[in-house]
Amino acid sequence: MRYNEFMKIGIVSLGCSKNLIDSQTAMKFLTRQGHAFTANVREADVIIVNTCAFINDAKQESINTILEMADYKESRCQKLIVMGCLPQRYRKDLENALPEVDRFISIDEYDHLEDILKEEIEPEAEKDCDIVLATKPWTGYLRIADGCNNKCAFCAIPNIRGQYKSVPFEKLLQEAAKLNEIGVKEINLIAQDTSRYGFDLYSRNRLLDLLKELNAMDFHWIRILYLYPDLITEDFLKEMRKLEKVLPYFDMPVQHGSDRLLKAMRRITDSSKIRTLTSSIRRVYDDPTLRTTIIVGFPSETRDDFKQLVEMVSEVKWDHLGAFKYSLEENTEAYDIRPRVAGKTARNRLDKIMSLQQEISVERKQRYVGQIMEVLVEGRDAIKKMYIGRNRTQAPDDIDGHTVFTSERDIEPGIFVQVRITEIRGYDFYGVEI
Repeated sequence: MRYNEFMKIGIVSLGCSKNLIDSQTAMKFLTRQGHAFTANVREADVIIVNTCAFINDAKQESINTILEMADYKESRCQKLIVMGCLPQRYRKDLENALPEVDRFISIDEYDHLEDILKEEIEPEAEKDCDIVLATKPWTGYLRIADGCNNKCAFCAIPNIRGQYKSVPFEKLLQEAAKLNEIGVKEINLIAQDTSRYGFDLYSRNRLLDLLKELNAMDFHWIRILYLYPDLITEDFLKEMRKLEKVLPYFDMPVQHGSDRLLKAMRRITDSSKIRTLTSSIRRVYDDPTLRTTIIVGFPSETRDDFKQLVEMVSEVKWDHLGAFKYSLEENTEAYDIRPRVAGKTARNRLDKIMSLQQEISVERKQRYVGQIMEVLVEGRDAIKKMYIGRNRTQAPDDIDGHTVFTSERDIEPGIFVQVRITEIRGYDFYGVEI
């Protein structure tokens, strides 16, 4: 295969939506260079794997995916490039262990990503390209910052991504305008910590300023992900409520309900503030959506700590909750905390908290039965006239479930429809278009 021809590129993006933005950036550069993309990696001349290394399970998934892509490479003389968190943390080890990979690109090289990709794939010419989506055409992500300053004891992100760095305000408005121009109807703000946007560049929080500007554009839904609880005030909530396109969707990872463990985790927020904040949100908004993530089995977690976590989850009644078993990560403060929780104990606690949350989730969703909800249509079965989409309580990352409904007409994906909810099944809504 000659690398001076335009190539078919296959991209496999693992991990969170922040990683997806990095994949999207690579796609933009490659499109500018004249290459095309294929969803079938078996057809690709070049395969790019964007890896995650946040926890052990993510690292294993990344390794397995690289090995799988290396098998495809053998059949078509493809080039295999691996980028992202895994080479950022383990590049030397990977280079020794995976000679099948032609190039590793670490995160600290992303400032030169376009030049690196150009060098590796050697295009003949370049095309004009303002933006390329790695998502469905009606949904977009806007990364407002990268890195993190919070230094949580369990988290390797500051080691991988570096210090918190806000994207300049005007640049964000330009990117948002481009998303608007190409027809994106739902925009999702992401960062490791969206609530701190602007402090490093402007010495003050500019998240509300940004929301006001986005609200004036032609987006239909604006959603904020990864809010850090300690900076959300009631004044902020009241101002945000005035922005009709900004969804009352609060994704706030709280990690635990035990004050002793929150302190060990180096979290700023305590359990009292978590309860106060969630109460404030429900006081300001009539029907907000509350989402969180928690960790079980953190080193030194006792039965009493876990009991306090269960009490917090039972009291707050999150609409969506993701729970993870603690993952031992080198170069983090928690790595040296003792005693460690036995794996079986952590798994049992994970099962208990998720069983509790499933009951809460179904209970919380019952309030929508009989109501009419706006749904963004994302797919359809033309024969059954069965459609799948998301309502305002469901983010586009496949965590919150979906809305499945029937209709008497043909509906193209990417439009909003009104659906009467008739029942709840697990994490999904079911209904009929009206």
